[in-house]
Amino acid sequence: MGPRQQQAERLYYVLGTLFIAALITCNLIANKFITVDLGFKTFVISAGVLPYPLTFLITDILSELYGQKRTTQVVLSGLVASIFVLFVLWLGAQFPAIETSPVSDQTYNQVFQNAWRVIAASMLAYIVAQLVDVRLFHFWKRLTGGKMLWVRNNFSTLVSQMVDTTLVVIVLFVGTLPWSTMGDYIWDGWLFKATAAAVDTIFIYAFMGWARGYFKLEVGEEIEL
Repeated sequence: MGPRQQQAERLYYVLGTLFIAALITCNLIANKFITVDLGFKTFVISAGVLPYPLTFLITDILSELYGQKRTTQVVLSGLVASIFVLFVLWLGAQFPAIETSPVSDQTYNQVFQNAWRVIAASMLAYIVAQLVDVRLFHFWKRLTGGKMLWVRNNFSTLVSQMVDTTLVVIVLFVGTLPWSTMGDYIWDGWLFKATAAAVDTIFIYAFMGWARGYFKLEVGEEIEL
C-alpha cells in the first residue's frame, strides 16, 4: 500500500469517527429545545439538530470520495454505536447514586429518562434518512456523470433531512403534542437543516478540491480501499 493509499485510509477513519461522534452528541443533547436566531428567521429546534447537518456533510464527502459501499458501512457503524450508548445509559440507571455523587439519581433520570425514546426515534430516522441520502447522492452522481457536485449534495440532503426530521418529531411527540405543533417543529427543523446544507456546499467544494488534487482524482472518480 502506497503512502497516498495509507493517507486515504486514515482520512476515511477520521471522517467516520467524526460522523459517529456528531451522531452520538445529537442523541445526548436532543432533549433540550432552543431558539436560534439567524436574522431572517428564529428557529425553534432541538439542540441535537445543531451538530446533525455535519453528519450529512460527512456522508456526502464519504460518498464522493469512497463510494456507496464504504459510506454505508460508516452509517451502519453509527447505528451500532447508538445502540451501545442506549444500553450504557440504561445500565447507568440500574445502580443507585452514592450520597456524595455530584449527579443524583433524580438529575440523571431527569436528563436521560426520555433518552431511550429520543435515541429510538433518532435511530429509526437516522438509518432511513442516511440510507436515503447515500442512495440519492449516488443516483444524482450517475445522472450527472460525476459533475455538478452541488446538485447531489443539496438535493440528496434536502429530501433525506425532511425524512429524518419528520420521523424524529412524530416518534417523539405523537400522542403528546397536537399535530399543528409537531408540524411547526418539523418545518423549523427541516428549514434549519436545509439552510445548513446550502452553506455546507461551500465546504464540500473546498474539501473535494483539496482531495482531488492530493489524491490525483478525476471528477467523479472514487478511492478504492
